[in-house]
Amino acid sequence: MTETSTRMDVLGLFPAGTQLAADGVLTIGGCRLDDIAAEYGTPTMIVAESALRQRARDYLREFRSRWPRSDVAFASKSFPCTAIQRVMAQEGLHLDVAGGGEIVSAVAAGADPARMVLHGNAKTDEEIQMAVDSGIGLVVVDNFDDIDRLERLVPRGHNQACLVRVIPGVAATTHTSVATGHVGSKFGLLPGDARRAISRIERSAVLHCAGVHTHVGSQLLSAGELAAAVAPIAALGTFEVYDLGGGLGVRYTYAEHPPSLAEYAEAMVEQAHELLPGDSRIIVEPGRSMGAASACTLYRVTTVKRGPVTHVAVDGGMGDNLEVSLYGQRFEATIADRVGGGREVSLVGRHCESGDELISSVPLQDPRVGDLVAVPVTGAYCYTMSNQYNGARRIPVVFTADGVARLVVRRDTWADLLSRDV
Repeated sequence: MTETSTRMDVLGLFPAGTQLAADGVLTIGGCRLDDIAAEYGTPTMIVAESALRQRARDYLREFRSRWPRSDVAFASKSFPCTAIQRVMAQEGLHLDVAGGGEIVSAVAAGADPARMVLHGNAKTDEEIQMAVDSGIGLVVVDNFDDIDRLERLVPRGHNQACLVRVIPGVAATTHTSVATGHVGSKFGLLPGDARRAISRIERSAVLHCAGVHTHVGSQLLSAGELAAAVAPIAALGTFEVYDLGGGLGVRYTYAEHPPSLAEYAEAMVEQAHELLPGDSRIIVEPGRSMGAASACTLYRVTTVKRGPVTHVAVDGGMGDNLEVSLYGQRFEATIADRVGGGREVSLVGRHCESGDELISSVPLQDPRVGDLVAVPVTGAYCYTMSNQYNGARRIPVVFTADGVARLVVRRDTWADLLSRDV
């Protein structure tokens, strides 16, 4: 493979519109990565705002052109940043919120609670009360205890719309930690129990069963596996709403080739046309496939240790990207001003764990101390799982658009590390 083709492959993993400046420096949203590092430091997560907005518009177009009564609910858990949720709301998306914290940030983002879907397999009284007080549009019933809490906390005279989450019995081809649709999953109810839950909700004085929900898993590279979840919920009866979940995979590496958004929408809606009432409303809940490719994380090389394996250490790691350690997710990377090519090295983090390896056997072109390293496709689950291991300060989030960079989440201060001490 030539250096030129390698460079093009690398650019294909970065947000749409990413270019090289005349001197070879990566630019995202029209902003040079070296300028962003100079202003905001490293590590920093960079989000191409225009690419994110366009992805939201594309999702709505692909589904509504095939099924007019479609809604897209952004899975906030993938990037529960107020600025991200605000973009989704501005683009006309609903929000899928998992727990009280995501309710709080979504409300702060200005999202309409009536356009929110509350998830969670272990909702507390406090979270149910927050949902009721906020006016959450749909509460997903994951178990019979949810029904107990809702009947106790929803005031008389109110009619809370619910969806019953169903285990579809689909064994997803993905990491076991993000598979959710198999028999034995901690999420949802098997069809027999789901029927009992539906019947109980329909008899309730304060609850209304608007429909059913299902979800197969995350980072699925087969549209067929995603579409296979429609039949099990269709078999439960006729409802106003069928929530088909999310799970579409994204391209993290050169070797991965997930279905296109159009292919995914076609597979899901084809099943909907065959199995669901034509006047029903369908909801899809993209998270990873909505935001992952719109962001990258920028690091600075602190150490290069040569030996049987060349270790290139950067100033971040598992504190800002836990997906590698948790799921074994593969990423790619490049030197920000020497894009593509190079010999394979081990890109490692700063944390005191041998497992803190961001990417093994990744080609980097002549890495040196002080270089900027950009890792693409970090716009899902990296921010939300960030942590302060070894006293690391959680990293900032910077939006870029039309050559302007703006801070939307600041970096932790040293004082933040002590802020919860009493």
